[in-house]
Amino acid sequence: MTSTNDIRSAFLEYFGSKGHRIVPSASLVPQNDPTLLFTNAGMVPFKNVFTGQETRPYTRATTAQKVVRAGGKHNDLDNVGYTARHHTFFEMMGNFSFGDYFKPDAIEFAWTLLTKNFALPKEKLLATVYADDEEAAELWRKIAGLSDDRIIRIPTSDNFWRMGDTGPCGPCSEIFYDHGDSVFGGPPGSPDEDGDRFVEIWNLVFMQFLDQPDGSRDLLPRPSIDTGMGLERFAAIMQGKRDNYDTDTMRALIEASADALNQDPDGPFKSSHRVVADHLRSAAFLIADGVLPAKDGRGYVLRRIMRRAMRHLHIMGAKEPVFYRLLPALIRQMGAAYPELVQHQPLIAGTMKGEEERFTALLERGLSLLGEEVSRLGDKEALPGDVAFKLYDTFGFPLDLTQDALREQGRTVDETGFETAMSEQRKRARAAWVGSGDTAAETVWFDARDRHGPTEFLGYVSEQADAEVQAIFRGNDELAEAPAGEQVAILLNQTPFYGESGGQVGDHGTLAAPGVRVEITDTQKRNGDLIVHYGRVVEGILKPGMAVHAEIDHERRTAIRGHHSATHLLHEALRRQIGTHVTQKGSLNAPERLRFDISQPRPLTDAELASVEAEVNARIRENSSVETRLLTQEEAIAEGAMALFGEKYGDEVRVVSMGTGTEGRMAYSIELCGGTHVTRLGEIGPFRIVSESGVSAGVRRIEAVCGLAADALALDTEARLRQIADLLKVPASDALARVSALLEERKSLTSQVSDLQRKLATGEGTGTTETVNGITLSARDLGDVSPRELKGLAESIGQQIGSGVVALVSNADGRGSIVISVTKDLTARIDAVPLVRAAAEIMGGKGGGGRPDMAQAGGPDANTDAVFVMLRERLANL
Repeated sequence: MTSTNDIRSAFLEYFGSKGHRIVPSASLVPQNDPTLLFTNAGMVPFKNVFTGQETRPYTRATTAQKVVRAGGKHNDLDNVGYTARHHTFFEMMGNFSFGDYFKPDAIEFAWTLLTKNFALPKEKLLATVYADDEEAAELWRKIAGLSDDRIIRIPTSDNFWRMGDTGPCGPCSEIFYDHGDSVFGGPPGSPDEDGDRFVEIWNLVFMQFLDQPDGSRDLLPRPSIDTGMGLERFAAIMQGKRDNYDTDTMRALIEASADALNQDPDGPFKSSHRVVADHLRSAAFLIADGVLPAKDGRGYVLRRIMRRAMRHLHIMGAKEPVFYRLLPALIRQMGAAYPELVQHQPLIAGTMKGEEERFTALLERGLSLLGEEVSRLGDKEALPGDVAFKLYDTFGFPLDLTQDALREQGRTVDETGFETAMSEQRKRARAAWVGSGDTAAETVWFDARDRHGPTEFLGYVSEQADAEVQAIFRGNDELAEAPAGEQVAILLNQTPFYGESGGQVGDHGTLAAPGVRVEITDTQKRNGDLIVHYGRVVEGILKPGMAVHAEIDHERRTAIRGHHSATHLLHEALRRQIGTHVTQKGSLNAPERLRFDISQPRPLTDAELASVEAEVNARIRENSSVETRLLTQEEAIAEGAMALFGEKYGDEVRVVSMGTGTEGRMAYSIELCGGTHVTRLGEIGPFRIVSESGVSAGVRRIEAVCGLAADALALDTEARLRQIADLLKVPASDALARVSALLEERKSLTSQVSDLQRKLATGEGTGTTETVNGITLSARDLGDVSPRELKGLAESIGQQIGSGVVALVSNADGRGSIVISVTKDLTARIDAVPLVRAAAEIMGGKGGGGRPDMAQAGGPDANTDAVFVMLRERLANL
């Protein structure tokens, strides 16, 4: 039996032998089309090549492209597991011609590969053509020898491909395989075409027209070819199967699921095993390409895929996470062809396990909430659609699970209401989703590049250069000149300014000519290799064709490249200290700081952060040179260079090596990077981690500073320490001990206050509240309560009694203190000051003072009983 892996290799090798560049699969996250959630066809990575917006150093290409169809226009999710050929993830084999060969070669290549290399019987194949495409029909007769009854003309749009309302388009020619008359179904275009007898295996698109905005259609000056062959569908034919899920790769995953659950792969849970096998591939590849579960956008679709698989595992009896345990089976099948699965295995497994653990808890909660909602319904009343959607959207409880649970009760779900709620949610999600990856560059920049070519970047070796102004823009308008005060975007033929990319911010600086000066406040990359300078003309009039001297802000660039170089060391230190599952998920290299987002399922401990920081500083102190080389991507990876999967790299890549190598590695850190860096690691200066925090599920963020920014942080920290020491009136070296003592004292005082408040609330403590001569006297001995607390407590008690005299005595630290409070209504008769002075004499002290309504005094001996007797006598004699 020919394996799926063998078929993939044979396809690519065949077209490689025909002069095609074998191009690795692009990321499932589109890098050139913000309108797509996922790469959903083999031609997506080449879209700008077909439209002429991008050129590549080859005119023929072949790929095995990863594809996901689980959201947007192409959504096969709900059919997966219940049909023979629906998948959320599949591989699209294809060969492409960018203005090179056309119909004759495309048909010849396809027919030869199928009938000679793959040895399919010619009598089993037939072709469709667009009804008006007589040229294609004649080629099938001539090249393949097909008779007219095996060349089917299709008049519908099924056989005419369009990229959109405008742009390249053209007729299609599909190749079908006939399983024979023992299988139900008719040929394409017949009433029974939906049967399984005739299966489409390859679609050849002949791009030969260009649809214009005014509705007219012109011939393309360089017709092109785009083909697509679903690997899973073709493997089924090559392996003598009529069901994609019976092929070797899918069968291996199905059996892994069955083994994990001790179930029959072809038993009552056959469909569930298929769902799990398909969704395992989608989830693993999406996570490997940087997508993580989320509430919206791509992450929302991934979460839905994962939870659908996990629900089926639950149906089959899974009581603990199982999904991640199937990952090794997938890697055995596809890891050689797609090494990102191996590279990101820890992250994929950790994400799957964590998601299944959370979903299991949500599933139990969802069933409970469903029971509560049903209890409010009448007999046989359907569950409202908005309630079903809330269970699904908020708690991850799928609609079909809700329906299954209600079916036993003879209930249904208002599916129309559910779809309405779903539609509203999709609108909200679409409005909130801003896309990711490279957005399609504005037409103005494509036009500019066509006229002027790419910008030559000189900033790796120079911070200043002479250049020519090629064009000036204000918005989308091109200007003939820009006077002082104008905010503009400027193209130069060459520049030392770095355009923002790869996490490194763009340069600032100046453009100058006699009588002209422009302050550049941002630099961006457009259309791949155009560097656009944004700024304000502050003097003179800037014109295209003018020679200018371009100079970047040296201090700012120095700080930026220090932070960028430190990021490389940080990345490697994290992988060595925490684990090789750590990969970059985003970064910012700015003059004042660096920010580094990593794949990491849990927070880092203080000890881990300290060890990472120490390792980075150790590498900096080595002060080894930083080496940059240009290699092919294959050579770079072979040397151990780290590449960010999904990043767009050219045929030649910059490989940046830092630090002393260990364990056979030529350097401590080796990464593919187009940014600017220090020449020796010592230039980075001290490195300090400032913070570590969570960004989203499975992603942590580290913020750090180095060089002058780290020095500034240290100076600020020292200044704050000195200020604290001054406030504490101790040397800085004793500040920590003093703060600790104060905290302990505060803790003790807080305990005392709490105890006192309890005593007051319950009436505890030595003393009484009595009436003397018609006046309420509340006299209490409060023990070791601090004298500072007595006034506040006296006020509180005074408010409680309403009218009267309050006398509170304490004996804190062996010294007596007294506070006497008189309510406002009695101050005309009773003055608190003479009373505390009399009490002070009894306590062995003298003096005391305050106001008629509140006075305080003290002495060496509290002598509480004598003080309280004195107060009773004074009140009795009024």
